Amino acid sequence: MDFSIATLLSYLTHDKFIAPKVLEKKLGCEDETSIEKLQIILDALERLGIIVKERGRYKRVTEDNVVEAKLRCSSKEFCFAIQDEEDADDIYVSKNHLSNAWNGDRVLIRIIKEGTRRRSPEGEVRLILERANPSLLAQIKETEGEYLAIPLDDRLKFTLNLVANGQDLQAVIDHLVHVSVLRYPIGEHPPLGKVTRVLGSDAEAAADTDIVCCKHDLPHDFPEEVIKAAQQILKEIGTDEKTPYRDLTQLLTFTLENEEILPHLTLIENAFSLEKLEENKWQVGFHITDVAHYVPFNCLVDRMAKRRGTTVYLGEKILPLIPEIITEKCSLTVGKEQRAISVLITLDERGQISEYEITPSLIKISHALTYQKVQDLLSQGEDIEAALEPVLERLRDLFFTICPLLKAQRLQRGSFEVQLEKTSVFKDEGRCGTVLASNTLPVSSLLAEMVVVVNKIVGQHLSALGVPTIYCGQPQPDWEELEDLLKLSGNLGIEITLNAEEDVTPSDYQNLTRAFSKTSASKVLYYILQSGLKTVKYSSHPIPHFGLAYTDAYAHCVSPGQRYGDLWIQRVLKSVFSDGKDRRTKLTKVGVNLGSSSCVGQITWNVLPPDIQQELEEEIHTVVTHLNDRDKIAEDAEKDLEGLKKADKMKERTGQVFRGLITGVQSYGFFVEIEDLLVEGLVHVSSLKDDWYEYRARHSCLVGRKNRIAYRLGDEVEVQVKDVDYYRQQIDLVTVSGGSSATYDDLEED
Repeated sequence: MDFSIATLLSYLTHDKFIAPKVLEKKLGCEDETSIEKLQIILDALERLGIIVKERGRYKRVTEDNVVEAKLRCSSKEFCFAIQDEEDADDIYVSKNHLSNAWNGDRVLIRIIKEGTRRRSPEGEVRLILERANPSLLAQIKETEGEYLAIPLDDRLKFTLNLVANGQDLQAVIDHLVHVSVLRYPIGEHPPLGKVTRVLGSDAEAAADTDIVCCKHDLPHDFPEEVIKAAQQILKEIGTDEKTPYRDLTQLLTFTLENEEILPHLTLIENAFSLEKLEENKWQVGFHITDVAHYVPFNCLVDRMAKRRGTTVYLGEKILPLIPEIITEKCSLTVGKEQRAISVLITLDERGQISEYEITPSLIKISHALTYQKVQDLLSQGEDIEAALEPVLERLRDLFFTICPLLKAQRLQRGSFEVQLEKTSVFKDEGRCGTVLASNTLPVSSLLAEMVVVVNKIVGQHLSALGVPTIYCGQPQPDWEELEDLLKLSGNLGIEITLNAEEDVTPSDYQNLTRAFSKTSASKVLYYILQSGLKTVKYSSHPIPHFGLAYTDAYAHCVSPGQRYGDLWIQRVLKSVFSDGKDRRTKLTKVGVNLGSSSCVGQITWNVLPPDIQQELEEEIHTVVTHLNDRDKIAEDAEKDLEGLKKADKMKERTGQVFRGLITGVQSYGFFVEIEDLLVEGLVHVSSLKDDWYEYRARHSCLVGRKNRIAYRLGDEVEVQVKDVDYYRQQIDLVTVSGGSSATYDDLEED
């Protein structure tokens, strides 16, 4: 079964009956077995009272005090159901009310006790909608002749009975294995699984990318049937599209990629052009390869791309969104005419947008450049080969004039940037939500200024047309996150003034980052600030974007081969170009240009035909929730890999002494960020043998009863690496020297 109950229910509404044939098409049930499974599920949901049937059609039943949520459990066996709405209450679910649901599962929760001012509402699992753990990492144990898998994730408090399946499980007892779940727990019957891969004798013996892929259930390869479907698409694809392509092959067009990841890419999806116009204006062209042409909606390749949601970057290993056989076909290469969606932007001498046009196009790449090559060209001056002189003139305009002007506009509206020695794998702000400014590769952050503007134009334009759009935004950080950072900054002597307490604005963060740049601890402070930002979110309606200081419509559209949301938007644009109504009625003589800024404010009719509009509206709610889940998984996987690499690095340095900054203090100890490596470890209070230390929450410090030594936020200490837990990425430290003298306030009881 390729779909979950969550996906099935997303196509059923409370006010309209849907025929099984429609559900079969939407869910991709193409054979008798999948159709039969769908009917079994529909029958079961009807008996449970989740849906109702009338004349062979189905609709959702409205239930009071029932909400959809995602379970988040702790190692201490208590769980909370987290609702998708940003400000909705988390619902406490006791162990006895889980109904065999596991951490991460999407569930229907029935509220059984309303919340109060000090207590969360309580609930019970009504139905498991989608399982989050189709596989897991585990150790094999033997008990009374039976082989069991013990999950390494301590939030999963169960064991799986193992089916031998022809394997010698005795030989891999205590080994780290990847286990596929064959059966989830039913009543008193425990879950059942089989070993799909032996990763090593323990976590340290396994490859870090294998650990991450197995932990987050990330697929290495595409199934054979998807590859065959992709091959068939390329055989059958024709040129009889209704979309009218504009010939832009005469433009001098170039691609720009990061040299570090270029060898691992199979898809170059963006190109640039720049022409000087009269009256001190430029026309900047941003060209996005037409991936939608090669991935028809709801085909097997499309369904697989939707399931994956996003490309995942695990060092040199890239888990792509779309099979390579297709990305090679639509990748932008020098000298080849290719389809694209072009955004042509006219800018004046101040970098202000005077007009724009979004259009399907044919382009031909003149030059393939890298960030490093561009930086060399810009620094070489006149000493370059003749063939590159025309492109150098455009690069100078782009990076010395246009992008700095766009950056100034972004900073003026209150946005901020973070100085980190790394670049985003995406050309825009990516998942981190803000522009990363790199001193070693400034071209990448300057280019992001242009790409962010393209995203903004497309988001605003689709909003003006009134068509369904997957918007993108970033919630503001929690006040608690900022409060801790302010305490740390204050202890370091950094003077910062906020606009208003407990109502955090991007301007506050701009003030923070400017202050950080003047201190010797800037590297650590930038890192902590960036880590505290919330992940970028998708929405079916315009939402604010904190990191970019946008308050209205913004959408990711520049990476249709890497993010499914971008591919979805590309399809919407193509639907507008091919099927959109450019006038209110047929009697109207002159229509508007649906791709131009000139039509904004003029449209008072539904642009898309009713059937296309309805299909997109039905699809968007399912897609948005799913893409947010997939982005979170991708982000967690990429952070996991980074954490494993840091743990591996520190394992080799056990016993060595480092200088660090205290970045967090709790009753059980304090956290130290090793400044040069950006690695965090814990000094446990039990390792402080020279005195009995007491916690002062009000001042975020530990104070010795007799020696009056305090360990507080911002103190510099020397620490020795004592022990490293590789899999859990936990680094235990002991102090060698440091701390500070306790003040009178520190000695006071809280």
